[in-house]
Amino acid sequence: MSETLKVPTMAEYMAQGKQPEVLFWVGCAGSFDDRAKKITKAFVKLLNNAQVEFAVLGTEESCTGDPAKRAGNEFLFQMQAMTNIEVLNAYEVKKIVTACPHCFNTIKNEYPELGGNYEVMHHTQFLQALLSEGRIKVEGGKYKGKRITFHDPCYLGRANNEYEAPRNLLRKLEVELVEMKRCKAKGLCCGAGGAQMFKEPEAGDKDINVERTEDAIETKPSIVATGCPFCNTMVTDGVKSKNKEEDIEVLDIAEMIVNAEDL
Repeated sequence: MSETLKVPTMAEYMAQGKQPEVLFWVGCAGSFDDRAKKITKAFVKLLNNAQVEFAVLGTEESCTGDPAKRAGNEFLFQMQAMTNIEVLNAYEVKKIVTACPHCFNTIKNEYPELGGNYEVMHHTQFLQALLSEGRIKVEGGKYKGKRITFHDPCYLGRANNEYEAPRNLLRKLEVELVEMKRCKAKGLCCGAGGAQMFKEPEAGDKDINVERTEDAIETKPSIVATGCPFCNTMVTDGVKSKNKEEDIEVLDIAEMIVNAEDL
């Protein structure tokens, strides 16, 4: 991608004495993982296209502390959280959007007791809001009629009870949405949560991400849609382990909206 994306920082806004409409929290995956960076770029394109005044923290953004907390290191979590809260509060941030359900859940539900109170939205919720305000168009383009299944991220679905925003966006893409047997409140974890993303699985007869990918393959999809960079990695690995990468794509919903419109 050679085109230049406009990504202003909070420091730049502050220097102009202005406040953006929303802070885009990129997250570690979206900043450093090569695959997840593509999701970040797709979402930034949509924000720019909708003429949303947004900013990122850039080098001032640190890990939310989710992996540390879930792995049991509460002390490290609180250190990381307090550092972020100090930065966010210094910039008087009110509204945050993120493409990572782990960041979304942690900032929304864990930060308030440490003094960080913000309106936090997952990127599918934010895109749905832009859609209902008429600021973006989501139309069937290249995915019209394609068989798509959606994998519910644990921290978006069960932890925060958001099942409809991603599905509403997929319906707007005019896809044939096929649900897995285990979906929504009964969805199965991809296996990346609780800092499991960063270690090899324990001994057993099947990896959890393979089990979940088999659920998806059963629906005979051409695309598995995700709303989480961790899930994206785990399902992609699952698809590879089944030698299905020629037949099944794993894409974030933001990428699908961008691709459908050829933005």
